[in-house]
Amino acid sequence: MDLFGQTLQPTAWQFEELAARQGYRQVAGVDEAGRGPLAGPVVAAAVILPPGVELPGVDDSKKLTPSCRDELYDLIFSRAITVGVGMGDHHLIDRINILQATLTAMAQAVDSLVFPPDYLLIDGISRISVPIPQRTIKKGDSASISIAAASIIAKVTRDRLMIAYDRQYPGYGFAKHKGYGCASHMAAIAALGPCPIHRTTFRGVKEHVKGER
Repeated sequence: MDLFGQTLQPTAWQFEELAARQGYRQVAGVDEAGRGPLAGPVVAAAVILPPGVELPGVDDSKKLTPSCRDELYDLIFSRAITVGVGMGDHHLIDRINILQATLTAMAQAVDSLVFPPDYLLIDGISRISVPIPQRTIKKGDSASISIAAASIIAKVTRDRLMIAYDRQYPGYGFAKHKGYGCASHMAAIAALGPCPIHRTTFRGVKEHVKGER
């Protein structure tokens, strides 16, 4: 049962257990949130869990409600060995592109772990530039509990940042859509122009950039 009384399939430990059989002892799951939005940073998280720790309800963050993610965010922090967060802001995204900014944020998240990992499980297909053995896993946030935990930390961290940005830059609806390109957001960009946290190289924003910002 998860925190809200729903029965969920437990996210698998198979990749963590395989790494343990290969002799690794500090396995970190790594994931990101915010590659697709038109505004705000991309946020990455890295999480090392104690082997076999109970985290009922932990799954790919996209499958969870906001309230469930918030509950699990606190649970993960309370039970993880260590959690790290990294970020690539809109300036970095516009300068080096979203993929490279994402990999940079992931490396920052790994580097910020209090206890250094000896193996990484990374959501997706791209390795990161750190001198640590690593495995990439397509849809890893549904296959590895460590990656799923990282996806929740990254998503909640980013959502809270976007809610704060909504107060700083009213009129765009960041608290509601978190910077994604929904119809109301596109209409706000057209009416107000981009604000300082918009990604000016992204389609839907760059068409409205006028001169130097």
